[in-house]
Amino acid sequence: MQYADKTLTCRDCNATFAFTSGEQEFYASRGFDNQPSRCPSCRMARKAERSNSPGSTGYAGGSYATAPRREMFVTTCASCNGEARVPFQPRGDKPVFCSDCFETQRGGAGRPSSARGTFR
Repeated sequence: MQYADKTLTCRDCNATFAFTSGEQEFYASRGFDNQPSRCPSCRMARKAERSNSPGSTGYAGGSYATAPRREMFVTTCASCNGEARVPFQPRGDKPVFCSDCFETQRGGAGRPSSARGTFR
C-alpha cells in the first residue's frame, strides 16, 4: 500500500504535525488502526506523566518502575513481647505477632501439614 505524508492537528496543543509515510507504514505493521492524535512533544509529555504518576508499575521508560515502599508499623509481639514490624496499623482488638512467632502460629494452625507444599 502506498502511504503519503499527512498533516494532523494535535488534540492537546492544537499544533499541526506531520504523520509521515514511514510512520504510517510503522503503524500499519503493528496493527494500529488509528492515526496519532497528539504531536510528538505532547506524546512524550503524556508518556512521562504516566510513568511518573504514583502507583505506576511495570515497564516504564526503559526500566521497571519501583513500587512505593510500604509503611511499616512497630508494635509489641503478643507471644514473645519482642518488636514486631507489620504492614498495617494494629487496632488492638487482635493479637499481633513478630515474624518468627507468626510462622510458629501459622505452622500449628490453619492448613493441615499434609497440604503444605503439595501441588499436583
